[in-house]
Amino acid sequence: MNKRQLLYKRIMPVFIGMLIMVATVSCERKSRDDSSAFKVYYVNSSETGIVSENYEIQSDKSDSKAVINELVSALETMPDRLQYEAPIAGDIKLLNYSLKDKLLTLNFDRKYNELGRTIEILDRAAIVRTFCQLEDVEYVTFQVEGTPLTDHYGSVIGNMSADTFIYNVGKEISTYEKIELKLYFANESGTKLVPVYRSVVYNSNISMERLAVEQVISGPNTDVAFPTVNKDSKIKSVNIKDGVCYIDFDSTFLTQTQNVSAEVALYSIVNTVTEFSDVNKVVLSANGEPSFTFMDFVISGPYERNLDIVE
Repeated sequence: MNKRQLLYKRIMPVFIGMLIMVATVSCERKSRDDSSAFKVYYVNSSETGIVSENYEIQSDKSDSKAVINELVSALETMPDRLQYEAPIAGDIKLLNYSLKDKLLTLNFDRKYNELGRTIEILDRAAIVRTFCQLEDVEYVTFQVEGTPLTDHYGSVIGNMSADTFIYNVGKEISTYEKIELKLYFANESGTKLVPVYRSVVYNSNISMERLAVEQVISGPNTDVAFPTVNKDSKIKSVNIKDGVCYIDFDSTFLTQTQNVSAEVALYSIVNTVTEFSDVNKVVLSANGEPSFTFMDFVISGPYERNLDIVE
C-alpha cells in the first residue's frame, strides 16, 4: 500500500456536515413488534447528512424476504419531503440481494461506482442503518455486478454494521474520518485477550480514545472473540494529560455481565487505549471515584499495557 492509499485509509477527510440521528455508538436493535420504532434513512437534499423517517412495516414480519423487498422499495422511493433524497435512486439500480447467516448482500449495477465520494458514503450509511434494524440482519455488504465494493483506491470495504457509521449530533460542518482500531476482547474462556481490528467512520470531534473504548463496550463483531464489559456501561468523560488517559465510567460499569476475569476486563480497556501513541498509562474511575472494587479486584491508579494477558 503506497502512502497515498494509507493516508486515504486512515485519515481520509470527508466533509459531510450535519448527521443528526445517532448519538450513541451501538446499533440499538428496534423491536420488530414496535413499528413506530423503525426508521428508514435518507440523504438530505444538500447531501451533507442523513435523516430518518418513522416507518411502519406492512409485510409479515416473519417473512424476511418480504420485509427486505418492502424496505428496498422504500429506499428507492423519493420521500414526500422534498428536502430528502432516496439512497437508491436515479441511475443507481439494485440488481439483486441475498440473505445468509444474518449477512445481507446487496448487488448494484456498475453505475454505483460513478457516485461521488461524499454521496456514496452517505447513501451507504443510510442503507446500512436501515437494514441493520432488522433482527435477521446483522451485517450488510455491497457488491457491484457481483464484485465486492471497493473504495477509491481498490481496498475492499467488506461487511458493515450500524457501528461502521458513527455520527455525533452537531450543526456545524464536521470532518469525518475512517480509521482502523485495534481492540482487545476476551477469548472463549474469558482468561486471555485477543486483538480484533475494526474500521469505523467517525466524527473527528470525538477523541479516538473515547471512540475506541466505546467500541470495546459495544462488543466484538466476530465469533472468535467475546465481550469484556457490561454493554450498558456509559462513559462520563475521557481526558488525556501527560501521556495518561483518564476514563470515568458510570456505575453500570461495576455490574459485570460477562464471563471474564476482572483483569481481562480491565486490560481490554487499558491495552486498547494504549495502542494510541500519545497514551502510556490509563486511569479508570467510576462516578468520579478514583479507587473502586470491580468484581473481586480493586482498581486504583494508573495501569500500563499488559501483553502477558494477550493470547
